[in-house]
Amino acid sequence: MANTKLIRRCIVFMLALSLVLSDKFVGGRRIGTKESKELDKPHKGTVKTIQGKDGDVIDCVDIYQQPAFDHPLLKNHTIQMESSSIPNVTNGESYNAELFQGWHVNGECPEGTIPIRNSRADEYYAPHTTPQVTLEQDYVAGYEYATAYMEKGHFYGANAYLNLWNPVINDGHLSTSQIWILSGTLSDTNMIEVGWQVTTLSKEPELFIFWTRDNGKVGCLNLNCPGFVQTSRRIALGSSLSPVSRYMGSQFEIGITIYKSYGNWYLRVQNEVLGYWPRSLFTNLAAVGEKVMWGGTVYSSGTKDGSHTSAQMGSGSFPNEGFGKASYIRNLQYMNGDGTFEDADKGLRTFATRPACYNISLENNKKGAYRTHFYFGGPGFSIACP
Repeated sequence: MANTKLIRRCIVFMLALSLVLSDKFVGGRRIGTKESKELDKPHKGTVKTIQGKDGDVIDCVDIYQQPAFDHPLLKNHTIQMESSSIPNVTNGESYNAELFQGWHVNGECPEGTIPIRNSRADEYYAPHTTPQVTLEQDYVAGYEYATAYMEKGHFYGANAYLNLWNPVINDGHLSTSQIWILSGTLSDTNMIEVGWQVTTLSKEPELFIFWTRDNGKVGCLNLNCPGFVQTSRRIALGSSLSPVSRYMGSQFEIGITIYKSYGNWYLRVQNEVLGYWPRSLFTNLAAVGEKVMWGGTVYSSGTKDGSHTSAQMGSGSFPNEGFGKASYIRNLQYMNGDGTFEDADKGLRTFATRPACYNISLENNKKGAYRTHFYFGGPGFSIACP
């Protein structure tokens, strides 16, 4: 009964929040377009510009003039390069782990710079929301989830390998595969998200990060506002990843590790430390994560006839189709306070908002390459998902 009352209060809060934010800001991510005149102006501190794949334009920006240092809490921040205390994770067998960002075809950013992708014309910013408010609910504010999660703990990091696909979506929709770390109550949720997403303009899945300190009112997608301090010159947030997995064919994946070190939350993609979220950005996450999640999200701005969205999650196949057909996330691990990673096999729960549309199937094979893992996803609209 207590849980039911709490859930009802959460729904009321989210409905009120959506009315306040209207169609301008939802979950900390603006929904709208960039005027073309903004696209012609390089980022502050640009020392080189690279014309990338599929029309992406990459600015190589002086590392000390990146957007992070426009944040009032980071005015006098000293960049903290992470190299010596990277925690070990259990990799298992890797399936085609070398991924590629197309802008490297035409050059690379020099030492002392970081790559920042320029916004595309008519770029659409789909919203993110706090997934905890949708647990044990049917369909809330356009979001669907298929997730595995651990809660009520002390988590200092999370790790997984995310199978890479290119789901089919429609205008105004979003499909992701990702990791969450959360802490706090509904009104002051601190959250970090990392994964790949496909948006309206995506040719291929894109690497993304997102963070918030107050359930989305203050936060940032990629480097679109100050916060995340990037240290890598090799990986561009928001730029496409390739190749992608093929149905009954070659499978590709991306390794993601989030971990707390020296008070900051660091991000490693494949074997590259991309950067970190400084401790000062957060309130609750400044200390520890209370919940970790892995899984997929679909956001829909609605359909004309009121039917369920046909946006795919993962590969677009249901979990029971298995390897080579359904999307997976494997090697689910979390980091303890002593800096070691443990398999997320005890206390792990799963949830899907509408299993007939998108579902999840948890498996555990501690002796195999996948260890704790799950298949997830689905096609969306169908006879069973009207």
